[in-house]
Amino acid sequence: MKVVIPAAGLGTRFLPATKSQPKEMLPIVDRPIIQYVVEEAVAAGADDILIVTGRGKRAIEDHFDQSPELARWSDLPELRHLEELSQRARLHFVRQREPNGLAGAIECARRHTGNEPFGVLLGDTINVCDPPLLKQLWKRHLATHASILAIEPVPDEKVKDYGIIGGPEIEPGVFRCDRLVEKPALKDAPSRLGITGAYVLEPAIYDAIDRTAPGVNGEVQLTDALQLLAREHPVYAVTFTGTRYDIGDRYLWIKTNLEFAMRSPELRARLRPVIESLVRESIPPRT
Repeated sequence: MKVVIPAAGLGTRFLPATKSQPKEMLPIVDRPIIQYVVEEAVAAGADDILIVTGRGKRAIEDHFDQSPELARWSDLPELRHLEELSQRARLHFVRQREPNGLAGAIECARRHTGNEPFGVLLGDTINVCDPPLLKQLWKRHLATHASILAIEPVPDEKVKDYGIIGGPEIEPGVFRCDRLVEKPALKDAPSRLGITGAYVLEPAIYDAIDRTAPGVNGEVQLTDALQLLAREHPVYAVTFTGTRYDIGDRYLWIKTNLEFAMRSPELRARLRPVIESLVRESIPPRT
């Protein structure tokens, strides 16, 4: 399976930390976000991964490259795992010349994926699923030979931050998309089902992207291209088993770090009293 990972965003919500460091290289405990995403793709069966980067993102490529400076520590489990990860799938990199939307990033993969269906995972979202999320989507794709989107319910106040789908539920958790809207106002949303950023796409998506005009924020939105595709070919949206960690802003990044750190017995034991102390200090004294 070929998988495309768009990682060309500017990361403006993390400035100034992301002025010279890719958002995707921010750590979650002891690994950068992008490594979790690659691990997820490999666990789903990906053997060919294209990461779409942009200006100032060279650190992503360097992370998965060999490091002569660290050769003396190559037997460390953390580095050995990273080297094994880089060998389990061929990693390729292409640069998006300008940040013009998720559809623009996907379009950069046209020559790489050719006429094959391919998976997409966002470079700033971690999915902890069993089986892996892309494997769940791929199973549905094999049954339908159509493009498949992962969705989950979102609260009313978050609708404006998502691509939202509408359409009949043809079986439990499976929807035939007839309307897809990027970041709609609540009153204009066709449902409360948000696109989470994991896809299996048919190659017909490229023609749809070519015919999609710029939308929200003046960018070519993948949701708009999928709306065009859905008028001509079946497009399905499915709920999934597992947990999605969106790392789109500082709060979500800190929250994800805490949740992942608490999975480690050592860190959990050391962090619990610190967190409890902070919570006690934040409670106003009784009067």
